[in-house]
Amino acid sequence: MLGLGMLALLAASLVLTYSVFSRYFLKASTDWQDEAAVFCLVGATFLCSAYVQSIRGHVGIEALSSMLPGVLNRLRLVAVDLMGTLFCGFFAWKSWALFHEAWVEGQTTSSSWAPPLWIPYGLMFAGMSLLTLQLAVQLAASLNRVAKGGQR
Repeated sequence: MLGLGMLALLAASLVLTYSVFSRYFLKASTDWQDEAAVFCLVGATFLCSAYVQSIRGHVGIEALSSMLPGVLNRLRLVAVDLMGTLFCGFFAWKSWALFHEAWVEGQTTSSSWAPPLWIPYGLMFAGMSLLTLQLAVQLAASLNRVAKGGQR
């Protein structure tokens, strides 16, 4: 997924660079580049989120971790992982509903290019599902640490 995310970011940057070049130098406007770039950025963001979570790379505030005793800090981590899993699971479920609705109804964007909306919704669903699975794995590991009384 990380490789796909990198390719999507590269594609978005190339599309936007082409758009600027064609508008400025060729005086020709394009109507597809914004949506293509947004679709690439949505894919990169959501598909790479599970990887970022696997290395605990999301922004976190660790002010409490140094002030809490070990057992309370482990319980805090369990609570954070549980809330994250539940939230992302809900987000994945709602993304599935959007994806399914766009697929069944043949929804497209309102531009003249009109690409299908199932593409970004499918990317959201896939990315949030992977993130939910990653959080569930980390929640299980946190619960295991609490049960064993070990350190993180």
